[in-house]
Amino acid sequence: MMVHIPQVLSPQQVAQCRELLLQARWVDGKGTAGHQAISVKHNLQLPSDSPEAQNIGQVILQALERNALFVSAALPHRILPPKFNCYQGGQSYGLHVDNAVGADPAGNRIRTDLSATLFLTSPEEYDGGELVVQDTYGVHNVKLPAGDLILYPSTSLHRVSPVTRGARISSFFWMQSMVRDDAQRSLLFQLDSSVQQLNQELGNGHASCVRLTGVYHNLLRQWAEL
Repeated sequence: MMVHIPQVLSPQQVAQCRELLLQARWVDGKGTAGHQAISVKHNLQLPSDSPEAQNIGQVILQALERNALFVSAALPHRILPPKFNCYQGGQSYGLHVDNAVGADPAGNRIRTDLSATLFLTSPEEYDGGELVVQDTYGVHNVKLPAGDLILYPSTSLHRVSPVTRGARISSFFWMQSMVRDDAQRSLLFQLDSSVQQLNQELGNGHASCVRLTGVYHNLLRQWAEL
């Protein structure tokens, strides 16, 4: 399941993040690439321990906590600190799959169920740079407005097309969901979205909405891993 989550960051927040990133010291992205990815990864990356990465990462994590659509789609259990990359001058990232397990700065390991890319540059600022995701439903080309996020299963093969003009700056990160299985997580998301729509149409407290909410929580209770 791929989910587009608009306006995770406001235009003002994007502008503030961009100002901090202009002051940052970028390094070769190969330094954090795995064995499979190192030969196809060509970009710049912000060191995870840099003040800019840590400050902007906290802004993003706080915004995600307040975003109901993100919480409904991801059912996040643990989120790794956001990272930041930049593509320019023909740089790209070839086809790869993300590592199954990640670790936070304290060394705590998490299973990577979901991957996320949060765009910090607008589509008109650069040519190319599409996130291309392959899944069972085909190939998806993603290039979103600044402040928008795409959420997709970490099991998906994906790549970033060469950036032939300008620069593409984004944040990327992984998370462990309370629900490991993508199909189960997708069903819960559809059910939650439908219940919310019915609440708007029928009013909170309607008997049908109450029963469906009970179904949602009983399924989550059955499938959740904490």
